[in-house]
Amino acid sequence: MRFVLFSTPTSAGPHPGVVDGETIRPLRAIASIDALIGLDPATRTAALADVGDPVPLADARLHAPLHPHKNVFCVGRNYLAHAEEGARVRGEELKLPSVPTFFSKAPTAIADPGATLHLDGAVSQKYDWEAELGVVIGTRCKNVDEKDALKVIFGYTCVNDVSARDVQNATTQWFKGKTLDDTCPLGPWIVTADEISDPQTLDVSLRLNGETKQHASTSVMIFPVARIIAELSKGCTLEPGDVIATGTPEGVGFARTPPEFLKDGDVMEVDITGVGVLRNAVAIAAPVGATA
Repeated sequence: MRFVLFSTPTSAGPHPGVVDGETIRPLRAIASIDALIGLDPATRTAALADVGDPVPLADARLHAPLHPHKNVFCVGRNYLAHAEEGARVRGEELKLPSVPTFFSKAPTAIADPGATLHLDGAVSQKYDWEAELGVVIGTRCKNVDEKDALKVIFGYTCVNDVSARDVQNATTQWFKGKTLDDTCPLGPWIVTADEISDPQTLDVSLRLNGETKQHASTSVMIFPVARIIAELSKGCTLEPGDVIATGTPEGVGFARTPPEFLKDGDVMEVDITGVGVLRNAVAIAAPVGATA
C-alpha cells in the first residue's frame, strides 16, 4: 500500500489517504499517517476500512507523509564509492568505519514532495543533493537483533538529504550543515514494507534538471538496512514513525570536477525503484549585496 498525506483546494487541511491507482481514498478515522503507524493491528485494519470518496491523484497536493516529533536519523558515507569520492576530495586515505556514522536532521528541515525548497544564499552558496532510501519504523523497539530488524519496518520513502557543504565542513560536527530549513524533503508517500521484498535490491537515482547525477543499487551499501537498525537501536529506543535516511550513493556535487552546487531554479528528482519519485525545485535567495 502507498500512504499519502494530501490536501485539495476545497479541503480544510491535510488528510491521510491510500493511493489506489490514479486516485486517493481518504482515511476518515485517523488524523495523520503518524497516528496510523502507532495503531495496534486490529485498530489499524478498522481504520483502513473506513475510507471516503476517491479523490483524483492529479488534483491533490501531496505533503510530507510524516512529521516526526524528533529528528530524522541519517547515516553518513554508507556507499563505498561515495566514501571514496569524499576521501579523494579531502585528500585523505579512505578508512571505512566498523559501525555506521549517525547524524540527524531536525523536523523543521522537512519539506513536502513537489514543494520549492527555499534556501538561504546568505547562509550557504554550496547546497548539494543526496538521494537516499528512507526507512520508516513501525514498532517501538530497542536493542534489535540484525536478523529481526526488517520486522520493525513499517515502510519506505524517498529522502533528499540536501546539504550546505560549506556550513557542514566548517566544524567536525555535520548537524548544522545538514539541518537548515527545507533541506529534508521526503515522500511522495510511504510504501509499506510488504511491497518491498528486499530493501537491498533497489536502484537509487538522482536527476538534476533531467540529467542523472547519482545512480547505484542499495546492494552496495556498506551497512545494509537491517544492520543500520540493529546498530541505531543499541541503547536507543526507536518509535513508530521514526525515519532513517540510509545514506547516499556517489555522484554528489562537491565531489565532481569541477564541483557543482545547486542553483536557483534547479529541479531535483530522487527516484527509487518500487518506492517512487520525489521531485523538488530549488529557490536560492541571493546574499544581500550580491550582483549578477
